[in-house]
Amino acid sequence: MPVRLEEQSAGSIAQQAFRQAILDVENLRERLRDLRAEQAEARRRYWQQVGPAATAVVAARRGLFPALEEALLLGYFSRLEEEQITDLILGNARALEERFGEDESEIIRKYAPAARRQNAATEPRKAAQAAADSSEEYIPDPSLPPHEQAAAQARARRKTKAQRAQKAAEQAAQADQKQLESNAKTIYRQLARTHHPDLERDPEKQAGKTAQMQRITEAYEADDLYTLLRLLAESGPADAESDDVLARYTRALLQQQIALKQEMNEVKYGPTGYQGASAKKQEAELRQLKRDLRAEAEYVQHVGLLLREPDGLRDVLRQLAAEGLGSI
Repeated sequence: MPVRLEEQSAGSIAQQAFRQAILDVENLRERLRDLRAEQAEARRRYWQQVGPAATAVVAARRGLFPALEEALLLGYFSRLEEEQITDLILGNARALEERFGEDESEIIRKYAPAARRQNAATEPRKAAQAAADSSEEYIPDPSLPPHEQAAAQARARRKTKAQRAQKAAEQAAQADQKQLESNAKTIYRQLARTHHPDLERDPEKQAGKTAQMQRITEAYEADDLYTLLRLLAESGPADAESDDVLARYTRALLQQQIALKQEMNEVKYGPTGYQGASAKKQEAELRQLKRDLRAEAEYVQHVGLLLREPDGLRDVLRQLAAEGLGSI
């Protein structure tokens, strides 16, 4: 029986490793593009199904504000009850902000206690100091639904100092890699020493090197480091200096592979694990979430009807106090 022998790759060990690193990076990038497309479609379906129920909850909760604010102006309730009403307003506003990404900062500033207002006054300075310490600013993704943007911003605020330090180290490594990749002149000189036609006496080989040198020059003038590195890896016998250059870029490509794999895991699984769940589990979670949101909207609408009358609001306050709840 014929036996298939393992094919030997052309070139030095450094050239083979570099070609394999480029191939691995290209495959990872393609998989990441496909994964992002799948995630975008899944998010679209998710928001298409959950969006109406979430919108109903937002509308119901916003409908509570007029009755609660009017109750504070009646003079009908005791001071303790007025404090409870203020807490309900604040709790409702924070629920809209934290869960659904709505901007209720005006209501929070209006009804926050004096101590909270004082903290709010010093908060910009603290935020500026934290930004200076971490040298990191959160930028929301406009493609995400509002409630997902709010959740992502909350996660960004909860980053620990160690996480910020790790992020800074990763950014420094990426900067070093970009600086390494921007130096095309070194690669060009390496290739020119090998393929310059003036260094070849054989007319036939000189014609081949002329064509190759033209490709090298075009890539260099276009600042196309990727093509220059490919040409260097495809060159014939390499000297120690060429192998050293390829080894440096191979290490950079390996670091890029690690970053791509981490990004794929974050895109695939995410903080909620929604993308990593099976299709059957996702459908079950969506059904349960829609049921919960519909039930919440109905409950909040029912509470809104009770709040229209002072006695109804008082009954709500008593029930919440008996259950140890400070918000709806």
